[in-house]
Amino acid sequence: MSDTASSRHEGFTADERAAMKDHAQELKKASRRASAAEKAAEAERDVLAKIAEMQDSDRVMAERVHAVITAVVPVLAPKLWYGMPAYALDGKIVCFFQSAEKFKARYATLGFSDQAKLDEGTMWAAGFALTEVTPEVEERIGALVKQAVS
Repeated sequence: MSDTASSRHEGFTADERAAMKDHAQELKKASRRASAAEKAAEAERDVLAKIAEMQDSDRVMAERVHAVITAVVPVLAPKLWYGMPAYALDGKIVCFFQSAEKFKARYATLGFSDQAKLDEGTMWAAGFALTEVTPEVEERIGALVKQAVS
């Protein structure tokens, strides 16, 4: 193979393939759970375990994001989504936390799916860079998540 052929990117990156494998495992694990209460409890344990695996700054931010979301909008169910902590309403992902480490980014992200009701005019933000979760950021996260499920 020539240098130009080997340097050309084709297909998914190793990080993207790993995220897809995580998602496949999440789906298999969810299908094996018995009751809805058992599913919810185990899904939250999975989210907390994933957060505990994160590097220091990402872990601290993910813990704060998790605490804010579960306190402010307890109707959202924590679950893993492509290996990331996510929060669902009626089984559909509304928002998620992506660590900076996940795709080797320079910041973590609080992202919202198209299920989130953040619509504002003809263009609105669906993702927010996080470098630190301060009390002011916690308030903003709480307000966004409340709006997302309103």
